[in-house]
Amino acid sequence: MKTIITLNPENASEEEVARFRVREAARAIVYDRDGKIGILYVSKENYHKLPGGGVKAGEDIDQALRRECLEEIGCNIEVIGEVGQTVEYRKIFGLKQTSFVYLANLVGEKGVPSFTSKESANGFQVEWLTVEETISRLDSDAPLGQEGKLYIVPRDRALLEAVRGR
Repeated sequence: MKTIITLNPENASEEEVARFRVREAARAIVYDRDGKIGILYVSKENYHKLPGGGVKAGEDIDQALRRECLEEIGCNIEVIGEVGQTVEYRKIFGLKQTSFVYLANLVGEKGVPSFTSKESANGFQVEWLTVEETISRLDSDAPLGQEGKLYIVPRDRALLEAVRGR
């Protein structure tokens, strides 16, 4: 899978990275029948993000992707292609995260997400926007925390640029 972006804004050294915990994640750009994509607004942190998250023990990437989309945007999906992968060296968490990102279509109707208590506390809200509208939102976001500012917004913006015009 092609690497779309590698993020290391805290300049983690190779020695530091060698001690980082490793996490794999699955993310999706999910289109509805109107060509809009499901995006999450994290109101307490003031940024938008694509649906997705960590691969749990015993899951493969596809299972994690489907679970995360159902949990975070309330939708079943059909994978239609690959976008690419992202690599993040998150020094603040001692974490190397590789995200595998796919294009998908909504299957059936839009449902209700089942946010974790942490996601609910962070004010997660589902929005359906065009790719252009989503890029505009990411450009105007002002994340309150380092994670959103240094990692999530730049990562997801790069992913959306990779599919812009497809």
